[in-house]
Amino acid sequence: MGIKDQFQDKAEQLRDKAQDATRGAKDEASQRASQAKERAQKPSERERQESQQQHQDEMDFDA
Repeated sequence: MGIKDQFQDKAEQLRDKAQDATRGAKDEASQRASQAKERAQKPSERERQESQQQHQDEMDFDA
């Protein structure tokens, strides 16, 4: 195995490692985006529940 082959092998290893790191970063970013979206939706659900509870309380008070 010549020096050229050794450099090519090392270059391929580094390329593969970089591609794996890129994929990992993209996956992590996707997961974080999904989590942020879920967190953003939760207050809306809570507000909706509070509104329903307030409406129910008003109906109970009027009755």
